[in-house]
Amino acid sequence: MSDNKPAAKPGHFGFLQVPNYSMIAFSSAIEPLRMANRDTGRELYRWSIFTIDGLPEKASNGLEITPDASIEHANDVTTLFVCGGADIADAWSRQLQFALRRIAKCSNVKLGALCTGSYLLARAGLLDGYKCTIHWENIASLREEFPEVQVSDDLFLIDRDRITSAGGQASMDMMLQLINDRHGNKLVTRISEQFMCERIRSSDDRQRIPLHLALGSNQPKLTEAVTLMEANIEEPISLDELSSYVGISRRQLERLFQKHLNCVPTRYYLNLRLNRARLLLLQTSKSIVDIALACGFISAPHFSKCYRDLFGIPPRDERRKLQLKSASEEAGPGD
Repeated sequence: MSDNKPAAKPGHFGFLQVPNYSMIAFSSAIEPLRMANRDTGRELYRWSIFTIDGLPEKASNGLEITPDASIEHANDVTTLFVCGGADIADAWSRQLQFALRRIAKCSNVKLGALCTGSYLLARAGLLDGYKCTIHWENIASLREEFPEVQVSDDLFLIDRDRITSAGGQASMDMMLQLINDRHGNKLVTRISEQFMCERIRSSDDRQRIPLHLALGSNQPKLTEAVTLMEANIEEPISLDELSSYVGISRRQLERLFQKHLNCVPTRYYLNLRLNRARLLLLQTSKSIVDIALACGFISAPHFSKCYRDLFGIPPRDERRKLQLKSASEEAGPGD
């Protein structure tokens, strides 16, 4: 399908590097843009690298990239991402605050953050009233220090003119979503295939936070119990067996789950199995019956009911939605 519309102006992303920024979060954001240009043979995107003073900043792995300019010259970007990383509090300065607030006043510029960059936006008062995400190591401290910010454990979040990702490979997931919004699923699928990305994760996906950190204290018995649950998905073990393996009474185990995970062990175990089932449903061609059996359910109807109760949609409809999305990708935008 052809038309005579003029080519859209390339999207221009700016990346503000601060000391000890995460190289993987930064490169995972830029590479999808490069591949979008290469795949289409057009300049769909441009990107520029900035630092506060225009001099190179070392990433947390010790590497340096020569920036294009100082932050004072970030005038024509459509989105500016603050690239965070290790020891993020040390990257704070009044000069940085001033620069971010100045850019935030530009009505045509969106602000974003990679990895721990959300901390710098929050400290500058630029995330008040917004939903955002940050690397799981910093979720608790960000919530405590900035109660006006709605902190989530999502992989990435797009809330109006604020775009944040948790870092690492989540930067790629975020950028693929932005490319999808502008140029469609077909291009995004080809990009993900080039990077051998087996599944395009969405903003509905959550960060997997290590259990001992999610608990906020050392709970070896509880951690051991959850590890046993994760290792016995297809053939669930009973609560009595579980407590026996861990070496505490069933009642003690129930108290631990209720106190630290705010649910009973059976509910936690069920949710583990259902989340595993959802991954199989979205990532494989296994039948719903086979998925139910692989996740410890004795019948497909029982599995469907539990799945709908947790995710709000029956597994058959979830699979159908995925198939429709795949068909749409094949057709391409505008076909």
